Amino acid sequence: MDYLEFFGLNKEPFSNAPDVRFYYNSAQHQKAMLRLTYAVDSMKGFAILIGDIGTGKTTLARMMLDNLPEEAYESALLVIIHSGITADWLLKKIALQLGVEDPSDEKIKVLSQIYNRLMELDQQGKKAVVLVDEAQMLKSRELMEEFRGLSNLEVPGRKLITFVFFGLPEIEENLKLDPPLLQRVALKYRLEPLNEDSTDAYIRHRLRISGSNGCFFTPEAISAVHIFSRGIPRMINTICDNSLFEAYLMKNRSVSQEIIESVARDLGLFEMEKAKDSEPKSRAAAPAPEPPEAAGEEPLEEVQTLIDEEPPAPKVVPEEKEDVEDLIRELEAESKGAQQEMVEIPFPPEPKVQEAAPPPPPLKEPPVTGKAPVPPRPAAGPTSIYPPAQSKPAAPEAKKPEPKKKEEPEIIDDIDKLLERLEDK
Repeated sequence: MDYLEFFGLNKEPFSNAPDVRFYYNSAQHQKAMLRLTYAVDSMKGFAILIGDIGTGKTTLARMMLDNLPEEAYESALLVIIHSGITADWLLKKIALQLGVEDPSDEKIKVLSQIYNRLMELDQQGKKAVVLVDEAQMLKSRELMEEFRGLSNLEVPGRKLITFVFFGLPEIEENLKLDPPLLQRVALKYRLEPLNEDSTDAYIRHRLRISGSNGCFFTPEAISAVHIFSRGIPRMINTICDNSLFEAYLMKNRSVSQEIIESVARDLGLFEMEKAKDSEPKSRAAAPAPEPPEAAGEEPLEEVQTLIDEEPPAPKVVPEEKEDVEDLIRELEAESKGAQQEMVEIPFPPEPKVQEAAPPPPPLKEPPVTGKAPVPPRPAAGPTSIYPPAQSKPAAPEAKKPEPKKKEEPEIIDDIDKLLERLEDK
């Protein structure tokens, strides 16, 4: 008796071989199917389905191929199993999938055969669709250019062929090898892992298809399956298949959480999940350094210590003040010297004044009249334009003599009189 008979099953419920009978139409799988069907029905030319490893892309591709009616579509599934394929091999394979008899080995001839076949299908009212699984294997620019060239085959108002790529996320990088082809992507959808509720429904669905009337997994076991599989259908199948076999060996009619954990440990998934759970804790143990204001008392003490160790700022201030005071004293000394020079400039040495000054002309006697003569008005100041010798400014140590502002008008008058006398003479 094997475990299928022990649990009353007629087929393996969790085999990883693609089988459309076990296709689980989850909410996101249903959305993907609707969008891809719309792309091929309206002949968009190019659509992409992206998903991580084990998310069910191949099963979805086979399910889509089965759902396309033969009377309306000429459809084919092309599986790329190696990244070293050539453009000639690709074109010849597509020609065979579309129904071209005896495709040529020459590129120009096979392209002509494909075009004639597409025109024939269009006249019959059929739509040509090629589904390409494992499309991430198409890693050369030459292959991308061939798909772009085929997608350019069209008649007014519609394309003659539509390609649907199923592949890993790396397919997006491959499409960048030919930017014009990337721009022709009319639809793109991404499959995500299942959540816990979808995992529960997925397990029950496959058990029901296999002939079971109930679920052999406890709620805690299903939760553990979701944790260790991370919602990836392929990993769900692997864990559940091994768990049913372990329960059969233990003669248990149900699968408990302990069995799931034991299987996960044997598969190496327990350590992976444990490392994943401990990763946030390790990050929390070593938080990013905070600024000194919010880091606590210790960083503040360290900052204070650094401040105390630095030379105090007041030591620089007196030096600056002394320099300023010295500068002020120098400026004052220069100012005093300049003032003294200004005072000394208008007063030349005494000998030069005596030699340069002309003798004053004699005064004319007033005319004789009947009145008593009026004595001449005494001069208000010296007759010379230069000051006497005793009016010479003192030595630099003496104070600056105050200017006689009141005598300046009288000195100007004497000069005028002197000029008049000189003219009369």
